[in-house]
Amino acid sequence: MALDFRGRVAVITGAGNGLGRSHALLLGSLGASVVVNDLGGSWQGEGSDATVADAVVAEIKASGGEAVANPDSVAQGDKIIECALDHFGRVDIVVNNAGILRDKSFHKMSDEDWDLVYEVHLKGAFKVSRAAFPHMREQGYGRFVMTTSAAGIYGNFGQANYSACKLALHGLSQTIAIEGRNRGVQSNTIAPLAASRMMGTILDEKTMARLKPETVSPLVAQLCHESCDTTGGLFEVGAGWIARLRWERSRGAYFSPSGFTVDEVADSWDTINDFSDATHPTSPADTMRAVGENPHLVGQD
Repeated sequence: MALDFRGRVAVITGAGNGLGRSHALLLGSLGASVVVNDLGGSWQGEGSDATVADAVVAEIKASGGEAVANPDSVAQGDKIIECALDHFGRVDIVVNNAGILRDKSFHKMSDEDWDLVYEVHLKGAFKVSRAAFPHMREQGYGRFVMTTSAAGIYGNFGQANYSACKLALHGLSQTIAIEGRNRGVQSNTIAPLAASRMMGTILDEKTMARLKPETVSPLVAQLCHESCDTTGGLFEVGAGWIARLRWERSRGAYFSPSGFTVDEVADSWDTINDFSDATHPTSPADTMRAVGENPHLVGQD
């Protein structure tokens, strides 16, 4: 049986094309009332066109769903959430999907290239999420999905601005997950590999055909449904594949906290980088625990 989202209100940013459009259509078909947010600009963050969001709303309504268009910039996240409250009276789901690219090698990157990507990806997600979070806490229910990328997780040539913001989104998501846990608010991060206007600039048609956005949206729906209790997760997804990622840490090497030399570090370099007996930390408490296991601390105050 299909997951039921009737009575839920979903806000999806960058929903006029690609992944966002696919998420909006799926959630709309499953009964959610959808705020289709899209400024309607280019993939480089230029211009605007309100009809882009209107077209997706028309598709949802034609299939019997309920939706409203919102053309505000994610930098004005409070207006996007106000739109949801004005039309549907609540907000249950926020999918931060809006994004642009301003690719340049690091030594050629301008302040403008950095600032524009930051404004859309990271600050935009912050503005939309912060506006929604109090309402979710008050009603005791909420679901966030942040959109990172392989470039954010692993880095990528020519994308210092994009990579930095994308990885930061996962940090934002993990903290929202912690702060929202006792109020029924969950947050997860997806790293999709899917065809989009941005991807179309670097991939051929055959590859693009395999990376349908529709192969990403079912994961989004699962993470947004009330039956899913996963929070703070990071998932890679694309072309019919879904996997969860986690941190891995070597056992490391211990030195005297009263002082040690760079030569000692060099001599222990292989041990520091040895993952044969790795651990999988999940919180700052795990870091403190590892530090506290230093055998050199025995007998010290």
